[in-house]
Amino acid sequence: MKKEDYKKLVQKISPPEHRLRNAVVAFLTGGSIALIGEVIITILVTSFGISRVEAGGWLALIIIFVATLLTALGFFDNWVSKCKCGLIIPTTGFAHSVASSALDYRNDGLITGLGSNFFKLAGSVILYGVISSFILVIVRVILGG
Repeated sequence: MKKEDYKKLVQKISPPEHRLRNAVVAFLTGGSIALIGEVIITILVTSFGISRVEAGGWLALIIIFVATLLTALGFFDNWVSKCKCGLIIPTTGFAHSVASSALDYRNDGLITGLGSNFFKLAGSVILYGVISSFILVIVRVILGG
């Protein structure tokens, strides 16, 4: 089969993509997560008397926990299919990628299952984040900043 014929076949079979609707849904979902985050920060600052910076750390912990829990319970994948990038771009997406790769291999045991596959999807993000941080620190030290 030629490439052109294959592309025509794929276009014929594939459902239409609703880009504007997907963008609006992602925007509203991401905005809702941000709004909930601001409410949580406000509650942490006013009720527990901690600084806004410290509340941001607690918020990250709460969001990671909730996303991981919803992934483990099987809800998160269904929501991602409906909300698209509004859920997978923020911290929730990173937590979901780590938790889902671990859950996929849980039956293989703690070492060969969970241990070796835990960061399968998120490993590259962690690796290049550490490398780029290292390089930026070297540049900053050289430039005297």
